[in-house]
Amino acid sequence: MNAQALSASSSSAPLVITRDMIARLDVAGPRYTSYPTADRFVEAFGAPQYRQALAQRAHGAGAVGGGAQPLSVYVHIPFCESVCYYCACNKVVTRHHERAIEYLEALYREIDLHVEVLGRGQSLSQLHLGGGTPTFLTDEQIEQLLNKLQSAFRFVPGGEYSIEIDPRTVDAERLGRLWAMGFNRISLGVQDFDPQVQQAVHRVQSFESVAGLMDAARKVGFESINMDLIYGLPRQTSESFARTLAQVTQLRPERVALYAYAHLPQRFKPQRRIDAKLLPPPVDKIGMLSAAIEHFREAGYDYIGMDHFALPSDPLAVAKRQGRLHRNFQGYSTQPDSDLIGLGVSAIGRIGPHYTQNAKTLDEYYDTLGRGEFPIVRGLTLSRDDLVRRAVIMAIMCQGRVDIESIELAYLIDFRQYFAQEIEQLEPLVEKGLVVMEPDGVRVSPLGWYFVRAIAMVFDRHLQADKVVERFSRII
Repeated sequence: MNAQALSASSSSAPLVITRDMIARLDVAGPRYTSYPTADRFVEAFGAPQYRQALAQRAHGAGAVGGGAQPLSVYVHIPFCESVCYYCACNKVVTRHHERAIEYLEALYREIDLHVEVLGRGQSLSQLHLGGGTPTFLTDEQIEQLLNKLQSAFRFVPGGEYSIEIDPRTVDAERLGRLWAMGFNRISLGVQDFDPQVQQAVHRVQSFESVAGLMDAARKVGFESINMDLIYGLPRQTSESFARTLAQVTQLRPERVALYAYAHLPQRFKPQRRIDAKLLPPPVDKIGMLSAAIEHFREAGYDYIGMDHFALPSDPLAVAKRQGRLHRNFQGYSTQPDSDLIGLGVSAIGRIGPHYTQNAKTLDEYYDTLGRGEFPIVRGLTLSRDDLVRRAVIMAIMCQGRVDIESIELAYLIDFRQYFAQEIEQLEPLVEKGLVVMEPDGVRVSPLGWYFVRAIAMVFDRHLQADKVVERFSRII
C-alpha cells in the first residue's frame, strides 16, 4: 500500500484517496435509510397518531383498489441461537425455540390491528423477514406467518419476497420449502470467510457450506441471492479480505451488501467482547472498500452506491441505471417510494409523511398488543422542510445527483436561495473533487461515492443544528 495515498479504479480515471482526506472526512454520521433519522423520533407520536395515518391511507388514495402504491412489509424476528459479537441488531439470544410461539401470537395480533384499519387486501409488493435470525423459526411457523400475511394483504405477482438466512441454520431441504412457500429472494449473512476473523466475531461457517447452500438455492429456483459482508472486523487484513472477495465472486451472488463495521460498544453490549486493538485502522478500512469496489467492478458487478453491488441484470442495477433507485429502512430498494409497515419488536415503518417505531423490548411489545393497541412507542410527522431535505438527501444517496429544477418544481422553492448555506458548505468538498456543481444540479463524483454520507450530511438540518454525531457510526 502506498504510504501517501490509496488508489482505486473507476470507469474513467484512477481515484486517489489521501490520508488527510480520510482524517478529515471519517466522521460519525447517519446511513440515511431515512431523513430525518430515527434518533429524531419523538414519544409524542404514538399509537393514536399511527392509527390516524393508516386511516388516511385507507380512506384516501390508499383505499383498496384506489390506486395507491403497493405496500412494503418488514417483519422483525429477534431470536438468535448464538450471539455474533459485531451485531448491532435488536435481538434475543436463546436456544429455547418455544419462545417463538408467544412472539408469533403477538405478531398475528399486530397484523389483525392493521387489517382493522386498512381493510383486508391492500396490495403488497415487497416483503422482507429480518432479524435476528428469521430461520430460528421452524418451517411450519414461517409458513403459518406467511399464510397470515397473505390473508391480510394481496401479494402482487412479481413482487420481491425475501428472507434473511443464517447459513448455519438451513440446508437444501429447508431452502426448497422456503421457495415453495413463495419466497423468491434470500439474503445470506456471511460477513467474512477467513477462519480467524470468524472466530474473533463468534460466527464460524465454512466457505464450502455456503457454496453448497447457494448451489442448492439456484437449483430450487431462487431469482436472487444477496450476500452480506462486513469490512473493518477484528483480525481482518487487506490480504485476508482480498481472499474473501475472491471467494464471493467465485460464488457470484446477484447482490452483495458490503457494510463498514461500526464499533459502538457503549451502545451494543455484544461488541464489548471485541478487542478494539484488533480492529483495522481507518486507512486500512478505506483500502478494503477501495479494493472491494475495484474487485466487484472487474468481476462484472455494478456499484449501486455506498454499500451495495449488483450484477447488471439484477433489478437493483436496472433501477440504478433508470434513475428509479430508492432507499428505505432496509437499505437500497427497487420499489417505488412506497409506504412501509414494520411488524415486530423494534420494527420501523413509514406511512405517508409519518415515521414510526415499535416497542424495543418484548415485554412492552407484548403488553401493548395485549391491550389491543398498536405497539408504537415513538415516531415523527415530517415538516415541509423535512420533506424537501429528504428529497435532496435521497437523490444524493440513490442517484448521486440532485436535479435542481425537479426539486424546485416539486416543492415550489428557489433551490439556490433555500440552500444557500449548504451550497457554501459544499465548497470544500468541491475542492476535494467529491462534488461537482453543475448549472442544473449537484453531482457526486466517482471519488465522492466513498464519502457520500458526508455529502448528504451537509443538507441535514437537524445534524447541522446540534452537531451531536457521536451516536452514529463513522462513515468509513
